[in-house]
Amino acid sequence: MRKKLLLPYVLLVVLILSACSAGGFKAEHNYKIEPFEFTNQHNEKVSLDDMKGKVWLAQFVFTVCTSACPPMMMNMADLDKKLIDEGIEDYKIVSFSIDPDVDTPEAMQDYLDLYDVLDQSRWEMLTGYTQEKITDFAAKSFKTLVADIPDSDQVMHATYFSLVNQKGEVVKTYDGMTDVPFDEIVKDMKALSKEGA
Repeated sequence: MRKKLLLPYVLLVVLILSACSAGGFKAEHNYKIEPFEFTNQHNEKVSLDDMKGKVWLAQFVFTVCTSACPPMMMNMADLDKKLIDEGIEDYKIVSFSIDPDVDTPEAMQDYLDLYDVLDQSRWEMLTGYTQEKITDFAAKSFKTLVADIPDSDQVMHATYFSLVNQKGEVVKTYDGMTDVPFDEIVKDMKALSKEGA
């Protein structure tokens, strides 16, 4: 008889504990980003140390891209608006140029201006390195491919957004081009921000 009475209480405790743990962020991977110091659209140096303590979203784009980058930039701008609407404030959006010979800081600023970004102060449009450097950096830090396409002004790259935690580790990736999980990203960034608070 006592066992029957005890069972509902045990189930209730299990239910409460599982509800508490469900609200937290669950990392899918843990890629440590190599230290960097690159140049943003304002001709200012931005390093990995500058990003420490912030949650950020990263993408790899270039200004003369004719296929994937325009929808990625539009999706990131839409995501930025959703984050602002949700009251999430302490985050950054980082776009690494994968065509640094063409993408000067001025070109990166002009490119950002093409999109309906509410608050550009959260965006870092990074360049100021060699093609070899960004190819190596993307492979080692983000486990993603960046490659020149022979006899073309286009560069091959992945089309996903990477979520980076406060310690500078890539913890999750999402489709950034066609089937962007906006609500999931907002939820993850909110949870990750709370964990670091």
